[in-house]
Amino acid sequence: MNPLYLTGARVVLPDAVLEDAAVLIEDGVIAAINPESGHGAPVVDLSGKTLIPGMIDLHCDALEKEVEPRPNVHFPLDFACAQADKRNAAAGVTTVFHALSFANEELGVRNNAFAAAVARAVHAWNPHGLVDNRVHCRYEVTDPSAPDILLELMAAGEMHLLSVMDHSPGQGQFRDIAAFRDYLARTYKKSEAELDILMENKLAQAEGAMARIRRLIDAAQAQGIRVASHDDDTPEKVETLHALGVGISEFPINLESARAARERGMSTVFGAPNILRGKSQSGAVRALDAVKAGVADCLCADYHPAALIVAVFRLPELAAITLADAVRLVSINPARAAGLTDRGEIAVGKRADLVAVSDVNGLAQASSVFSAGKPVFEARFDHG
Repeated sequence: MNPLYLTGARVVLPDAVLEDAAVLIEDGVIAAINPESGHGAPVVDLSGKTLIPGMIDLHCDALEKEVEPRPNVHFPLDFACAQADKRNAAAGVTTVFHALSFANEELGVRNNAFAAAVARAVHAWNPHGLVDNRVHCRYEVTDPSAPDILLELMAAGEMHLLSVMDHSPGQGQFRDIAAFRDYLARTYKKSEAELDILMENKLAQAEGAMARIRRLIDAAQAQGIRVASHDDDTPEKVETLHALGVGISEFPINLESARAARERGMSTVFGAPNILRGKSQSGAVRALDAVKAGVADCLCADYHPAALIVAVFRLPELAAITLADAVRLVSINPARAAGLTDRGEIAVGKRADLVAVSDVNGLAQASSVFSAGKPVFEARFDHG
């Protein structure tokens, strides 16, 4: 792999920012920071740009939209994976956990057999990808049919993160039956009769959920796969899930649940689109308020990879934190949460996942992206 010598950048380290600094890349890893010379490596001038670690996204379900952009309109899976891969590279995301829902709702891509096929397609595409594409399997605990499929994916090495979620009415983001019916009607265009059947099945299948959760978490831990919970809405729920082996709390509904997760050593994850929009789409706590309260460890793309880099560079002003603080939310913190020790910071010996960021009329945009030292995206802006 060809060496590269990146010069002239403002370099964001985990706890500091270096002005007019240089980074030497050799064999896909960071060989030196501010060396005396580039040892003959080709020079990449990043003057006027900020260099951050490649972003690590623990939860993005945008791949589902690449596969099924409209209800029952499906693209070939390799094509969908290739498009998602390019979108992430352009967004500065060098490690992405594609979130796939296993809920057996028989609703388009959110069907267990289809979701498993997408997971396998991600695994098959990754050797050809621009970035590191991984699989985050989201298990709906009211579904008794998914565990066997999920265990097969674990055994095949085709799952890298597991989360457990309960989208029953009265839980998490669906605080009442009306909200859940409205979501299904808007998303899947179901009739009232079809909605009645879906609701009855969802509530009936809740029986036995705890045993299924235990089985999956035990198997995941045996294989070193980290486990997350989804939409935690009470400290009591956080405590229960933590006791089962859950180490990540995704999208806590309120600050109390987020604090409870942090007190137990869990990593909390909030959505970057929430930062840009200034609110949650489901009425949960604002991500910005979680950052200000010091209970946010990670930001994820949720459904829009391009939101991450903009949110990071707006947070210093919005939340009165340093740029290094903001960058940690999308780099070393999610790396640690996922158990990835080879990436997530600009440090000697770490994987050379790097993003040069330009300021384009006040908007942070990735202008050069390197994945394991390989240039995978380049954009030339008129200003920046």
